[in-house]
Amino acid sequence: MEAWKVHKFGGSSVADAACMERVAGIIEADPAGRKAVVLSACRGVTDALLTLIALAEKRDPSLDDRIDELRQRHVTIARELLDGELYDDFVVQLDHDCRDIAGILQTVRLVRSASTTLRDLIAGYGEIWSTRIFERLLRRRGLSSGRVQWLDARRVLLVEWGPLGPGIRWEQSRANLQAELAPDFAGTVVVTGYIATDTQGLQTTLGRNGSDFSASIFGSLLDAGEIVIWTDVDGVLSADPRLVPEAQLIDTLSYNEAMELAYFGAKVIHPQTMAPAVLKRIPIWIKNTFAPEKAGTLIHYRSAPSPVVKGITTVEKVALLNLEGAGMIGVPGTAHRLFGALREEAISVILISQGSSEHSICFAVPEVEADRAERVVRRAFDPELREGQIQSVEVNRGCSILAVVGDGMAGAHGVSAQVFAALGKAGVNVRAIAQGASERNISVVIDGRGSARALRAVHSSFYLSAHTVSIGLIGPGLVGGALLDQVASQVERLRRDFKLDLRVRGIAGSKSMRLSQGAIDLSRWREQHAGDGDPVDLERFADHVHADQFPHAVIIDCSANAAVADRYAHWLSEGIHIVTPNKKANSASYEYYERLKEARRAAGSHYLYEATVGAGLPVIQTLRDLRETGDEIRRIEGIFSGTLAYLFNTWDGSQPFSSVVKHAKSLGYTEPDPRDDLSGMDVARKLIILGREMGLRLELADVSVESLVPGALQGCGVEDFLERLTEFDGPMLERLAAARGRGHVLRYVGSVGVDGRAEVGVVELPTSHPFANIALTDNIVRFETARYDKNPLIVQGPGAGPAVTAAGVFADLLRVCAYLGAQL
Repeated sequence: MEAWKVHKFGGSSVADAACMERVAGIIEADPAGRKAVVLSACRGVTDALLTLIALAEKRDPSLDDRIDELRQRHVTIARELLDGELYDDFVVQLDHDCRDIAGILQTVRLVRSASTTLRDLIAGYGEIWSTRIFERLLRRRGLSSGRVQWLDARRVLLVEWGPLGPGIRWEQSRANLQAELAPDFAGTVVVTGYIATDTQGLQTTLGRNGSDFSASIFGSLLDAGEIVIWTDVDGVLSADPRLVPEAQLIDTLSYNEAMELAYFGAKVIHPQTMAPAVLKRIPIWIKNTFAPEKAGTLIHYRSAPSPVVKGITTVEKVALLNLEGAGMIGVPGTAHRLFGALREEAISVILISQGSSEHSICFAVPEVEADRAERVVRRAFDPELREGQIQSVEVNRGCSILAVVGDGMAGAHGVSAQVFAALGKAGVNVRAIAQGASERNISVVIDGRGSARALRAVHSSFYLSAHTVSIGLIGPGLVGGALLDQVASQVERLRRDFKLDLRVRGIAGSKSMRLSQGAIDLSRWREQHAGDGDPVDLERFADHVHADQFPHAVIIDCSANAAVADRYAHWLSEGIHIVTPNKKANSASYEYYERLKEARRAAGSHYLYEATVGAGLPVIQTLRDLRETGDEIRRIEGIFSGTLAYLFNTWDGSQPFSSVVKHAKSLGYTEPDPRDDLSGMDVARKLIILGREMGLRLELADVSVESLVPGALQGCGVEDFLERLTEFDGPMLERLAAARGRGHVLRYVGSVGVDGRAEVGVVELPTSHPFANIALTDNIVRFETARYDKNPLIVQGPGAGPAVTAAGVFADLLRVCAYLGAQL
């Protein structure tokens, strides 16, 4: 005959009348001729029944009302689904059950205590009621009484409770089933989940996830061809979707993979409940009641070897205990004493780790058991602790366990390295490690505060989801705005082609900031930022960007604000990566520059600032490449200001220098206050940055700067300055004429040598010099090195402008992402 197919529906699947109608539709749509449908109680009913016991023990006067609420809930469901005799018959049985419950609870109320047997008896009514309604619903929808049968599992399943939970008496249970169900029955049997009978003939339950266990047991008893567990998710996911929204549906899992994931907290069928199906190699499907068209996840004795890692999960609220002492080394039976003492106190150990030196043993337990476990261990090893053979029993609370699972990990090279590299890049410290000989599971104990970050980092490292980077941008002005537009234009391509998910979650201007829990819509960021935002609070801003649920955080500072730059060291020490064109940090005091480097090294953070010199030109990277490959940098000189390059390229003496400055300002080539360019301090800061990259211990005061701002005009307003600048055109024109007389041109140049001499100012250069032949706003940098001696290396190109500067910052951002593991 055709093999049986077992369906199991949980409480959320039969929560109300509409859910039951949906389940009935699923059963009717299944073409299988022989179906067993195992149901849980309606959602929340089992808890409500157990609450009745607690109320009775406290003699709570609301007890009768709560019984009536439960009755009314089931009457309401039945009224919506049934009619006539089907409805009346159900209500009669329901009222009888409610009277029995009230009588039992009256006994509990008198003695103020309920035995385990009484608890099991009360708790099992939910499944009886849900299956009675459903069996009648199938009949109301057209199935004849000969094609549908209600089966009370208490009349079939005989169990005996032991140390490992309920054990099935298979022979007697199989005989009971044959007595209850005709061998040639071809239809649908509706089975009560969760409940059974013990060897004394008393009602009992199958414990936590009991209805799943019922489905597996009946699958075995019926020699089913497959079991389908219907839940409220599409199947088994590669991670908890609340922590990793990009978690993927796993097509297939082996029994072992499913058990490992379930043990460590994944929303899968419970390991123990799978056992009967595993013994008979019955395939188990996990499917979604609310999306039955989805394929779901198949759990079978063998799964596809790819991907190597199938899922990553965490166990929260864990405590790590460490027993340590030189007296343990080489002493047989230490582990037996330790775990035997814990077993005697019924304390479950989740994870064990021991080094080969035998100097210490650490193990993880649920955090609620930490105090008790510590007392047990101290009592068991009291003599050794007093005599100093064991030095300490340490308890670390607030931990989590992260487990990486996959049959394909066995024999695969580099899996552990990939796990630990991902954790390291996310700034997550590992406290203990465990891996079995099967190699299908790597488990690590970490600080619980970094659990979400660790999960997302490892998940993305195996390409189970995109590499997600939380980004906060400070300074949405010309450069910052251009950067946001550039990111907006590429974000979908980066996600699609490289699995890189750039999420701009915060934008802070000078007066307000806007934060988003997910990601700011970059197509509308200007409109959103112009609206009412929160007052700027950079501490709150950084905390938001560096949220625990994101593995990596980057702050991009596109301001020119020294107060923002002063926070870099702290942010780097917190594990926040920084990308910036802001020169203030790297040209601040050398002491602060050293703090930046130390903070970056200590936290493993990344700090990129290519755009501080030359906008998008590869100036700093070129300098680093030369030094790191062993070249000796002797001198760097260049035109580092696009504004000053424009002024000296266009000024031919036919008009006053002041007129050229005004024209440049009108074109947007200068800062709002042109003195910021003419003072030469911007170029001096760039020289400081390059000098320090060369290894020189330079301070800003060490740079000799020729300012083009007359002393008399330093303190006036911008308009005043532009008007009065004409007073000083004469000396500038004289310098130009003198240079021309010698066949030279004037250029504003900065230079720094290996001797530490740094100068910024106007110089005369022959017309054949590379600096004399550049485009209007170009930057040009000349490297004299041991290798590039007779023919120095030159980097030249646009060195100013929002678009090219933003492009340099964007390139640095992508470099950070590559360092963090993105495959770009």
